[in-house]
Amino acid sequence: METKESTGVLNDLILINNDRIEGYQRAKEELKEGNEDLKSLFTAMIEESHTLKMGLATEVASAGEEIEEGTTNSGKIYRAWMDLKAAFSGNDRKAVLENCEFGEDAAQKAYQMALKEDELPGHIHALISDQKATLRVSHDKIKALRDAQV
Repeated sequence: METKESTGVLNDLILINNDRIEGYQRAKEELKEGNEDLKSLFTAMIEESHTLKMGLATEVASAGEEIEEGTTNSGKIYRAWMDLKAAFSGNDRKAVLENCEFGEDAAQKAYQMALKEDELPGHIHALISDQKATLRVSHDKIKALRDAQV
């Protein structure tokens, strides 16, 4: 795969991680008092995405390409939808976790699409696969917390 195409895939995943960072920052702000456990978890998720993003950015930079900044358009639309939904749900714990799970599902889909690229170099494919597995663990934590809500 050409370097440009490979770094394009990596930059898409950088944007997805930027979406995830902004989404969890928004989720922390939406939580009512008394949800320190979730605020702590969301802080860890933000740090996780910063770490993942750094791994992706290192590969883009080593290829001599520009590293994407900002977020995806779909991420911006999603956060606007989250704001609207929060206005009606009262920012309860279950609603916030449902929104987070939706975001985690989107990240999983983005990583799955990236892995379907036929000609990614082996080390890039391994990096993306490892990051997808890391994000899957986070997805499952969010899902389990959501399922535990009444």
